[in-house]
Amino acid sequence: MASPRRHDHRRHEENQEEWTEYVVKINRCSTVVKGGRRFSFSALVVVGNKNGKVGIGFGKANEVPPSVQKASKDAQKLMKKVSLKGDTIPHEVIGRFGATKVFMKPASPGTGVIAGSSVRAVVEAAGVKNILTKVYGSTNPINVTKAALDGLVKMRRKEEVEKLRGVKID
Repeated sequence: MASPRRHDHRRHEENQEEWTEYVVKINRCSTVVKGGRRFSFSALVVVGNKNGKVGIGFGKANEVPPSVQKASKDAQKLMKKVSLKGDTIPHEVIGRFGATKVFMKPASPGTGVIAGSSVRAVVEAAGVKNILTKVYGSTNPINVTKAALDGLVKMRRKEEVEKLRGVKID
C-alpha cells in the first residue's frame, strides 16, 4: 500500500501549476415568487496556464462569488491542450460552435492580440501573444468562447502532422 504522504505530495504538485482566470460574463437571472423577485447568477470563466492549456467553465449560484468559483472548478476539469508556435498559432483556423464562427490567423511579433473580449480571454489564457481574429455569426459570449476553443484545439503543428501521417513535409 502506498504511503499517504506520497499522494499528498503529488496532489500538491498538481495544484502548484499557475492558473490564470478570466471572468468573461456574469449574467443575472430573476424568477418572480410570492414575496417578490429572486435573483440568481451565472458566470462564464476561462482558465489557462498561458502555456498551451485552457478550459472553459460555466457555473450557477444564488450569489456571484460562488458562481465564479463553480465556473472556475468546471473550467479546470474541462482543460484542453493547445498547439502553439512560439507566441502565436501555427496556421489559420476557423472554430465553430452553434451559429458562431471564429476565424483566427497567426500574426507577426509585436502585433498583439487583436480580438474581442470573449476570444481574447481564451487565446490569452492559452498563452497566445500575437493573433488576428474575427467573429462571424452569433456574438453570444458562451458560443464565442466555445468556438474559439474549438479553433485552438483543431490546430496541429508541422511536427504533429508529420508524425500522424508518417511522412516528411517540406
